[in-house]
Amino acid sequence: MTAHHRFDDISIEDLVAQGSMKWTRNEGHLAAFVAEMDFGTAPAVSEALHTAIDHAQLGYLPPAVKTDMSQATSDYLTSHYDWKVAPGQIYPTADVLSAYTVVLETLSRPGAPVILPTPAYMPFLTLTPARGREVIQVPMIEGENGRLEMDLVSIAQGFEQGAEMFILCNPHNPLGRVYSREELEALAAVVDAHQGLVFSDEIHAPLTFPGHRHIPYASLSETTAHHTITATSASKAFNIPGLKCAQLIVSSPQHHETLEKVAFMVSHGAATPGVMANTAAYQSGGPWLEDVLSYIDTNRTLLADLLEKHLPQMGYRAPEGTYIAWLDATGLPPVAGDRSWAQFFSDEARVALTDGALCGEAGVGHLRLMLATPSHILEKIVIAMADAVANAQS
Repeated sequence: MTAHHRFDDISIEDLVAQGSMKWTRNEGHLAAFVAEMDFGTAPAVSEALHTAIDHAQLGYLPPAVKTDMSQATSDYLTSHYDWKVAPGQIYPTADVLSAYTVVLETLSRPGAPVILPTPAYMPFLTLTPARGREVIQVPMIEGENGRLEMDLVSIAQGFEQGAEMFILCNPHNPLGRVYSREELEALAAVVDAHQGLVFSDEIHAPLTFPGHRHIPYASLSETTAHHTITATSASKAFNIPGLKCAQLIVSSPQHHETLEKVAFMVSHGAATPGVMANTAAYQSGGPWLEDVLSYIDTNRTLLADLLEKHLPQMGYRAPEGTYIAWLDATGLPPVAGDRSWAQFFSDEARVALTDGALCGEAGVGHLRLMLATPSHILEKIVIAMADAVANAQS
């Protein structure tokens, strides 16, 4: 029997009363659709926010606060990934998408297509065309032991079609893959052969499970450092996306020279309390995150057990990183009718999930579910989904 954990005492009523978007947007639903945790945040982060209030640090970003964050990020990258990045190469920015927009508009040829492995984080599929760029979707392919891998041949073809930028998401949202050194080096060879640019979204990097190790793509070699811009943040690992702070990491002197000219645009959206919170998370949030990761690790196994017992037709492979579960609903009985499976489970089970089709053509028939919730809520979610399928068949 699993030992009782303090997160087990969190109730649905508690979460609704807190008023988060996750638990109030779909009234009466069990919420599993948005990448937020139900566990609050680290005490060190809360203390940093109280400090911001107590010292009235609610104005524009002070240089000293920015410097502290850059140093804390640099120290974290060194201690956790053995990646040495000078603090001066680390910019605060509002979020990963803000970083992506800056990179797209300053380092990539106007109108050049962007290569995106799919399924993918949904906004990459909407923001990119909104900026006048075609998205070349490259569906992931099944590799050894059923793991989904990047299709390097099709990625090369994307560059040959005129693309200049490749979006790497590692750990991957929504698949939960943590790429091996060999996989990243194989990608690097393709990018280098086509003189491409990589935007590496590593926001889920601290959320890596035992048996897997996050390797920053830019840290592989001088070659990858030269052709990569990296974006990360404490926002996912420490549950603070609303504080609007991420880090844009520049590992190429040429990129640094270009971005220095638009440094104000890069950092203007970063909120002072968010920058302070990220600094505290990187410096002192480790023990809290270790406990959270252990709990989510248990949940990823629990989900497999629950599905096997209640909904065995649903495909699932435990993530190697992130707290996102990617579910394959293509084996379920055809009871959804013309509805997507996300709409079916919203209507019939009162469970809010992300429709995999929003993650690209490769996501059709799939669902995205969040594991960072109390175990008893995860159990309620699966049982409600199973009951909905059973009732629709009867």
